[in-house]
Amino acid sequence: MNDTPKAMIVTAQPEASEAGARVLMRGGNAVDAAMAAALVQGVVDPQMCGIAGFGSCQIYSPKLGVHTCVDFHGKTPLAATPDMWLNRLEAETRDGFGFVLRDNVNDLGYQAVTTPGSLLAYSEMASEFGTWDWADICAPAVRQAESGFAIRPHVHFWHTHGADLGRVDVLDRLRFSNTGQDIYFRPDGSVKKIGDHIHNPDLARTLSRIARDGAELFYKGDIAEQIEDDMKRHGGLVTRADLADYKTTRIDPLRGTYRNFDIATNHPPGGGIMLIEMLNILEHFDLAAVGHNSTDYIRTVCEAMKAATADKDAYVGDPAFVSIPAHLTAKDYAATIAERIKSGEHLRVDRLGQPEPKDTTHVAVVDEDGTCVTMTHSLGMPSGVISDGLGFMYNGCMAVFDPRPGSAGSIAPGKSRFSSVCPSIAFRNGKPAIVLGAPGGTQIAMGVLQALLNVMDFDMPMLHAVSAPRFSSTSNAIDITNRIPDYLVDPLRNDGYEVIRSALTFGIGAVHGIRIDENRLTGAADPGHDGIALGV
Repeated sequence: MNDTPKAMIVTAQPEASEAGARVLMRGGNAVDAAMAAALVQGVVDPQMCGIAGFGSCQIYSPKLGVHTCVDFHGKTPLAATPDMWLNRLEAETRDGFGFVLRDNVNDLGYQAVTTPGSLLAYSEMASEFGTWDWADICAPAVRQAESGFAIRPHVHFWHTHGADLGRVDVLDRLRFSNTGQDIYFRPDGSVKKIGDHIHNPDLARTLSRIARDGAELFYKGDIAEQIEDDMKRHGGLVTRADLADYKTTRIDPLRGTYRNFDIATNHPPGGGIMLIEMLNILEHFDLAAVGHNSTDYIRTVCEAMKAATADKDAYVGDPAFVSIPAHLTAKDYAATIAERIKSGEHLRVDRLGQPEPKDTTHVAVVDEDGTCVTMTHSLGMPSGVISDGLGFMYNGCMAVFDPRPGSAGSIAPGKSRFSSVCPSIAFRNGKPAIVLGAPGGTQIAMGVLQALLNVMDFDMPMLHAVSAPRFSSTSNAIDITNRIPDYLVDPLRNDGYEVIRSALTFGIGAVHGIRIDENRLTGAADPGHDGIALGV
């Protein structure tokens, strides 16, 4: 990497980072690089994201005078009804982000699919804010799909350890379709291992068609017709009308402040509202004096996490369907919660009974003109469905909707599910200082929060900020990663907390970010994934 890079890209996959860096080297801007990288991510991490997924992106461009969030969450098909799965409900995931239904109809197969927004969002952002032709932006993904890729450690880890707590096993998702059976398994029937080659010629052909004819082909053209035909044959709900009606959402960022930083993040149904609420609460504590990852620090931050989680469960959903109380991001409301935490109260998160899988990815880019792009995109827990001849796996976002009518997360036609994705930018003195986001399911906001605190309160370099051990509390329990020693959490157990230790070295989100200090760029990819930061 150059000693003084003028631009930088960070992703969770080396192939995607390289694709984006090559775009920057050839004069493309941050949006061009981000969209090229995103399309490559869908090729080399095809259960984390793809053209049939969803997500949220924040773009800040002083050159264009633009600061906006593009939301492209999956939407429930028009045929969906609030009570269609009520009699199938068996459990709620422990961290409250997903429901387990009899026969797993919401989790695996055609009814798990929501109308996808990713491809349309990539295309719109490239057209409106990029400088390259669409075909050139697609070209790296087409080439990657034509050559295939070698299974990396995190891809293999997800294939073998990506589902628990009532979720359908990932191997069942991989073998659900004819394409999946053909490309993800060895001749003896075992799943492919690290270093084995994945080649998906159907995806290469699909991406070539999209590069030539545009996203219109997917939403209103021949691909839309293929999607509808396959859905009809297998009892899926998505139709050509759903695809043709899909629209992204543009909105100014949700804003907050934390000490001497201004925070810009995304609105619901994204997770930025949780991030702002937690920062508002934690502003009432001298965290630097408490000490990073000390016992009191873990307790204090976890209680703020629980407060935001309980509020999310009760109030937050698609704002087109749910009225979200303004007090959730109010400073005086946060002050009352801070006082409860200072008094020693254990806040509660009440649930039916089990976490959202961590199958998402992220890209962060800063270019020479100061344009910043931070985008988190995903398939949710992928449905396993790959239509014959198309090559891409569809999202499985229906699993997160509440099958009980009348709640903020209930099913309704055209509704988007809540997601913890929160691509964020922290500004200092009016200029971007931190550009970051994370995959990680429900733990996204918790990982992003801790990385931000690591920079804003402890002045950590970005590499340290994303690598430090993390913890979380999205239920009444505290989850910790394996590098946090027991002598720090034993006092919490003695105080009545349930502490659950993960066997994983890294976890609680996988933060990828760029720090900007007086025009000096430093970036880091979470070491728990396979990615890299590349300066140009």
